[in-house]
Amino acid sequence: MEKIFIDQLKANQTISSTFLVKSKELRNKKTGGQFALITLADKTGDIVGQWWDNFEDSIDTFDRDDIVFVRGQVNSYRNHLQISIHRMRPCQAQEVDLNHYFPTTRFKVEEMFRDLMGYVAEFRNPWLKQLLEKIFADPETVRKFKRAPAAKTMHHPYLGGLLEHSLSLVRLCRFMGSHYEGIDVDLLVTGAILHDFGKIDELSYERAFGYTNEGQMIGHLVMETIFVAGKIGEIEGFPDDLRRHLLHLLLTHHGKLEYGSPKLPSTPEALLLAMLDDLDSKVEAMQRLMNDPLSAGDWTRISPMFERPIYRRRTLELGLETGSAAKETRPEEAPPAGQAGRTVSFNTPFASLAGQASPVEGEVMKTDK
Repeated sequence: MEKIFIDQLKANQTISSTFLVKSKELRNKKTGGQFALITLADKTGDIVGQWWDNFEDSIDTFDRDDIVFVRGQVNSYRNHLQISIHRMRPCQAQEVDLNHYFPTTRFKVEEMFRDLMGYVAEFRNPWLKQLLEKIFADPETVRKFKRAPAAKTMHHPYLGGLLEHSLSLVRLCRFMGSHYEGIDVDLLVTGAILHDFGKIDELSYERAFGYTNEGQMIGHLVMETIFVAGKIGEIEGFPDDLRRHLLHLLLTHHGKLEYGSPKLPSTPEALLLAMLDDLDSKVEAMQRLMNDPLSAGDWTRISPMFERPIYRRRTLELGLETGSAAKETRPEEAPPAGQAGRTVSFNTPFASLAGQASPVEGEVMKTDK
């Protein structure tokens, strides 16, 4: 059976295809009785399915994370596609290719990881460089870091999303860190690499995305702080003040107490990290919402993140000139450090631990979402 992907669906289309079940629940009809509300997914997105009648004998034969065969009719409701389900059944293993069902970053994972470690290799701070090399020396840690999503639904919610978001944030931090005098860029970049590191174990992502027991009870912010503190403890002579500054970045990167940070940013590096993390997350989420293939019209659906619909029409669609901003640049296309911008010398507590200043050359900002 040929797989029909969600981004290929059109209104009034009759489909017979396979999907991953992200959720299912029974709801009451206004006219009495119940219907099944099922969220279906594949690597191109997800779509709501409604099974109005004759579902009772089949609804318990499959569950969340199962792959099912679906027959139904695609329709449009408030400019958003959904499926009216006529029939569903669980699939056998030989019927499906698992690569069809899990959303994945559009960038090359190995190239992103290579670029990330390339930035680490340029560090002037020997302690932070040693710490990151120690963390990424473990093959299982690297495997999970390359595969994990950055979030369940809100931003970068796809395999490789954590690496993509971390690399994007590193580039933002290098650029903005070089703009302000006195910023310890090595410290800031280390915070960018590790700020969501706990998500490799907070989230489950072998099938549909969810939370592990550890993630539900502790959360990635605390998990990564415990992990990094433990790795620092394995490095003899690691400066205690540097340890405090780095852990402060991890504990404050949500920016506000109501967002889950137990402390508020109290250093320029912590402030930059929190604000740039929020910026990168929201820009990616907004752009993904605007590009939703299941939506139509000038406005998106109301987003839980933004609490409002987003205007979909772009300047290019209006036929206006936008100059160089019209060209999208992928993360792996950023120039090597030192080929653009200006050099700034920093006089911060950790800039000269190796006996020298830690200048970082500013990079041209890239539109890598």
